[in-house]
Order: sequence, then C-alpha cells, then structure tokens
Amino acid sequence: MSMESFAPLMFAGLIFIMLIGFPVAFSLAALGLGCGFFAVEMGWFQPEFMSALPLNVFGILSNDLLLAIPFFTLMGAILEKCGLAEDLLDSMGQLFGPMRGGLGYAVIVVGFILGAITGTVAGQVIAMAMIALPVMMRYGYNMRYATGVLAASGTITQLVPPSLVLVVMADQLGRSVGDMYKGAWGPSILQVLIFFIYTFAVTRIRPAYLPGLPPEARTLQGWALWKKCLRGIVPSAVLIFAVLGSMGGLPGISTAVCTPTEAGAMGAVGAFVLAALHRRLTWPLVKEALAGTMRITAMVVFILIGSRVFSLVFQGVDGARWIEHMLSSLPGGQIGFLIVVNIFIFFLAFFLDFFEIAFIILPLLGPVADKLGIDMIWFGVLLCVNMQTSFMHPPFGFALFYLRGIADTLYKNKALPAKVESKDIYLGAIPFVLLQLLLVVIVIFVPQTVTVFLDKAEVYDLDKVEMPAVEPQNPNADDAQRAMDDLLNMPPPPAAGASAPAGQ
Repeated sequence: MSMESFAPLMFAGLIFIMLIGFPVAFSLAALGLGCGFFAVEMGWFQPEFMSALPLNVFGILSNDLLLAIPFFTLMGAILEKCGLAEDLLDSMGQLFGPMRGGLGYAVIVVGFILGAITGTVAGQVIAMAMIALPVMMRYGYNMRYATGVLAASGTITQLVPPSLVLVVMADQLGRSVGDMYKGAWGPSILQVLIFFIYTFAVTRIRPAYLPGLPPEARTLQGWALWKKCLRGIVPSAVLIFAVLGSMGGLPGISTAVCTPTEAGAMGAVGAFVLAALHRRLTWPLVKEALAGTMRITAMVVFILIGSRVFSLVFQGVDGARWIEHMLSSLPGGQIGFLIVVNIFIFFLAFFLDFFEIAFIILPLLGPVADKLGIDMIWFGVLLCVNMQTSFMHPPFGFALFYLRGIADTLYKNKALPAKVESKDIYLGAIPFVLLQLLLVVIVIFVPQTVTVFLDKAEVYDLDKVEMPAVEPQNPNADDAQRAMDDLLNMPPPPAAGASAPAGQ
C-alpha cells in the first residue's frame, strides 16, 4: 500500500466511525492514533512526528477565543430558564393575534429575538413549544404547520449572532468573530422574511389552517399590551447591543472594544441581571445552568482534541493535498465547489452535530476554499446556514426530537387536546427544511446577502492621487554631485615602483 492511497482510506474510515454511533471524540482519537502508528510502521513519517501531538493539542486548547464558548453557553442557559420566552410569546401572540397566522408570526419573531440572546436550540424549542403549541392547537391551527414553525424558529438561533457555531467557524477559518457576526445578520434577517412569506402564503391558500385569535383570547389591549411587549424587547435589545456592539459584531460598528471572551463574560453577567429583573434568579436555576454549560464545554473540548489527533495524522499522510486536489479540480470553479461542498454537508448533517462538522470537516475544506479565492466570511456563514438544517432533518433532526418529547409530556399532562403524531412533526418540518435550503441557494448566488454589512476595504484610485509638490533642489547641490562623479571616475593611481607613463 502506498501513502497516496492511504489518505482516501483514512477519510472513508472517518465517515464510517462517525456513522456507527460511538462518541465521535473518542472514535476520532482512536482512528487517528491507530492510523498514525500504522504510518510510522510503514515508514511514511518518523516517530518524532507523533511526539509533537501533545504540544499540538495543548496549543489548540490554549486558544483564548475558545473561552467565549462557555460564557455564551452560560448566557443562553440562564436566559432560557428566566421566563423571558414566556413573556415574549404571550405579549407577541396577543399583538399579532388578531390577524390570520398571528401566532405563527409571533413564534418566528420570538425565535429570532431569543436566538440573538440565548444561542441554544434545545431550550428555545422546548420553551416555545410548551407555551405556543397548546395555544395553537386550542384555536385550530394546522398541526403540521404548528410543529414545523416551532422547530424551525428554534433553529434560527444557530445562525443569529451570538451563535456558538459562528464562534467556532471564526476560529477554524482564522477570521474575526465580529466580522463573522456581521456577515450572518443578512441571512438571519432574510430567513425570517422567508418564513414570514411562507406563513402569509399559507394564510391565503389555506385560510382555515391559520385562524386569528378570537377576542376573548386577547386579554391585553392598548398600552398594557405594548408595555408588556417592550418589557421583553428592550432589555433583550440592550443586551444584544452591549454584547455584539462591544466586539464589533453589529452593522455599522467597525471598532471592537472587547474581545469575544470579554463580550461573552459581559453577556453572562447581563443574563444574570435579566433573570433578576424577571424575579427568576434562584440557586436551582444557576446550578442547572452551570451544569449544562459544563457539559457542553466538555463536549466541545473532547471533540476538539479528537479532531486534532485525526487531522495531524491526516496531514502527515498528505491527506490535505488529496482533498485539495480532489475539490479544486471540480467543474464549475467556485460555484461547482460550493454546490458539492454544501450537498456533502447537508447529508453529513443527518448524522453529525454542528460542532463535529465544524471541527472535523471545516479544517479540510477551508484551505481549498481560500486557494479558490472564496471569501472566508462568506464561506463560513454559508456553511452555517446549511448546518442549521441538521436540526430539522426528518427523522434525525434534534429539534424534532425535542418537539416530540415535549409534545408527549404536554399530552400526558392534558395540556394538549389531542396527541401529536410523529408523522405530523416530520411532514411539518419538510417545508421549512426546503425554505432553509432555498436560503442556502440565495447565499451562494447572491453573496451580497453576507457581505452587505461587512466593513468595506478602502480602495485608492492611483490616477486621482495627488503627489506632493517637490521643492526645487539647491543649485550648489548639482555642482557638488558633479564633483563627486568626477572623483569616482578618476583612474586609479599607479602601483608602487611602476614606471610613470611616457610624457609625464
């Protein structure tokens, strides 16, 4: 066996172990070590190559940017339990309630707002389903639309800053987190508009599917309703501006005064303040949030270690060169590369979490995209748009699992008038998966959706640059320069003892 044929086999082994269901972090580390020892035995690289692994892993884990992950995770864990979702859904539901599809619009808007301050899919889907699903079923909403919009609105959090996915993307692609956040705002807003348009179309094609709320269901009117809406929106907006604005992650802000880690710490403190304002800041809440943060952080660290072990050995057997040669030779140039990569990511997301894809696959694709001249911010946001569909894939989407579990709990507690069937959840998710894929296509062919909010590089027109006036030289300087030239051009003096030329 040659080293050239070993890299494809190693990549095939990577796909296999990720599909067998064993924890990916340990599977990756075992595959990397096994392949590394085999490569040493075959003489493809020296044993000293493997001895660099501990320092390599330590260098990755000492990356300060990764400290932002536990801070943002803690912020989301606190906010998802502090009652903010309940207040927002109740007030927005009554605000949009009179119109057809009003509860659907409310769920989409609240999903966007919560996504910008929590960043966690599980808590967002569960919180919104517990509150909105009984109300939707009580007032005659179509079951498939209700389950689909709840799951899809929960996945918006993967794209809306300060998403953890974007932090990992920025780290793996070597770009600024603030720029990655700015690039994600365009697709985030566009996705909300696409969901709005779909909801509006359903109200026109099938009006009975999305009825308006009856007057008796709208308990708040006038200033009392607006006051409750503002009570949830204003503190959330202040927290978003403070966290994202301080790190240059909002459009129009080009100066960062905080690192992502410092901004995450400020966001965590702000989450505690919001929880206190809602009178939900209790020790059990804090304890549960800290435990959840610890679990997610440990998972990320172990996946990062396992992926680093694999990628080091894969680089040693020239796997990166094989990947680059295979992907750069695709027909269609940049567009062909992007289409193939997004199809690959789409199917891989059936089985893998976004952390696993970001740490394992992205380091292999990033260098190829960079050499093809693809903007790394655009590439990272595009893959993030694609990876959010991983939560909606029937039947493997995690958002669908969360929805399935909470629907069963609500039915057992008699909060739902009828049992939610699995087929309704899966069929309801399909239209929203297609809408998310439509967003992927739009981002590929209209890159301005990502770059519109990025800081524009300054371009100078050399034809219009005014050269400074040159002061006239001192005339005496010309005489001195001529004297120096004559001195340098004089013939060398004769050597000692040599006869002088004739005539002298």
